[in-house]
Amino acid sequence: MSSSDTLARLEATIAQRLNADPDSSYVARLNAKGVGKIAQKLGEEATETVIAALTESRQALVGEAADLIFHLMVLLAAKDVPLAEVMAELDRREGTSGIAEKAARPKD
Repeated sequence: MSSSDTLARLEATIAQRLNADPDSSYVARLNAKGVGKIAQKLGEEATETVIAALTESRQALVGEAADLIFHLMVLLAAKDVPLAEVMAELDRREGTSGIAEKAARPKD
């Protein structure tokens, strides 16, 4: 089973649960609280991932990274952004120096 299969299954599960009963689904509960709460939770998971990388075990890092990816996918679903669109952007960037790619981004 490939990682892309896992992500596709997770994306489908999140889509099914997004508007489910918040009493029976964590995804629905998060979604009911709005994008701001989902984004906040993603930020918390990102911080926990950094802390695990710096001070905890490999297994702790793996667990926090899984939480981070999960919450990112919930946010993407809430904003109606398919994972395929993110993957296409990664494909577009492949083979480009990270420094060059960042320099080519529009300045706000």
